[in-house]
Amino acid sequence: MTALPFDILLGIYLGVLTGIIPALVSGVLGFLFKYVTDVSIPGLGVVVLALAIAGVNGGLLALNDPAIRSSENAASILTAIIVVLLLALYAHAQGDKLGASAPKRLTIKSLRDRTLNTDVIELVGGRNQVRLTVVGEPSDIEGYPPLPADLRREIADGEWPFPADLPIAELESRFADRLQSEFDLADVSVDLDEAARARVAAAPPMGSTSRRVPAGKRAVSLAALVPSGIARGESVRIVTSETSVTGTVIAARSGSPSGGATAAAATPAGDDDALATDGGEEPPASLPAAATTTGGEGRITVAVSRSEATTLLSATEPQVVVCSRGTRREFELVSLLRRSGVQFKKVTVSPGGPLDGHTIGEVGVRDSYNVLVLAANHEKWQVAPRGEQPLSAGDKLYVIGTGESLDRFAEAAT
Repeated sequence: MTALPFDILLGIYLGVLTGIIPALVSGVLGFLFKYVTDVSIPGLGVVVLALAIAGVNGGLLALNDPAIRSSENAASILTAIIVVLLLALYAHAQGDKLGASAPKRLTIKSLRDRTLNTDVIELVGGRNQVRLTVVGEPSDIEGYPPLPADLRREIADGEWPFPADLPIAELESRFADRLQSEFDLADVSVDLDEAARARVAAAPPMGSTSRRVPAGKRAVSLAALVPSGIARGESVRIVTSETSVTGTVIAARSGSPSGGATAAAATPAGDDDALATDGGEEPPASLPAAATTTGGEGRITVAVSRSEATTLLSATEPQVVVCSRGTRREFELVSLLRRSGVQFKKVTVSPGGPLDGHTIGEVGVRDSYNVLVLAANHEKWQVAPRGEQPLSAGDKLYVIGTGESLDRFAEAAT
């Protein structure tokens, strides 16, 4: 007669071998029932299902059948049945637990909109904020020259505050835009994880001044007393002893280079002569761009007409006066709308979506989603489009509405 321990081991082996598929089926069914109906499958149903799949005829009666208990392989058969039942019940319990904890509304957009861990969020001025840190030194981008050592070090040592309620994809985009704007980089790539650690790849500035000179204009660089707070794009008036010239700021620098108080790099330090360039040439750059000037002696580069450039080249001790832009009513409107709970969002129409191949009126954007389309880019931009405005895959839409309605519309469109 075969030893009992051997029969038990044989039964465990057969039970594991036979119970894999019943356990898998029980787990999947348990998850689906809990996820869809929020109801758990009864244990008796799991037992019957597992034994039926395992192919044990009369499995429920096997434990009480004297013929089976007294047969030569009784121990192995009973052990195998018990192992099959235990595996099925365990798999069902795990599937049931997974179905209860899984989010009920899982979309591709929710998977894409990863957010930061809560332990890296800090409260600053009543608002949640996160400080992004660069991991290691910024790497180079293939096809571009390597970053200068000082610029690489300045990016790596900085701390960059951003709102903490943004998804990671949006934070990556904003961080890349900020680096590109402040350091005048040719290209930037940012990879951010949930712990607010960023891996940055960047390309150094490459002849950026000439690209900012409008057609028909000339860039003139002057040594002068530069007001504080000047940024690229400001309108200034250069006052000389003979006349005054109004131009647009292309670059500016004030303060000592070691202090880091710079705006866009203009001309090499020590070059005290005015420099006029055409649209195809540019003043050489020596320092990376920062946001604004801090005030003091420095250099400023402005875009002016050809005749005015000749006048400025002969000027001595010019004075820089910042021109007023007046009140920006559009900014006041945006601020007023946001205080009333209205937000803005840019949405791209996806292929095969409810907007693709239809007009705004056919979809009923305002009635169905409670949002308003401010502008649509279908072959060309159309502000305040009417109901007959056609939409197709790839079109860009600027819409306004509440946060909830914008999310619902963006999910439907993309």
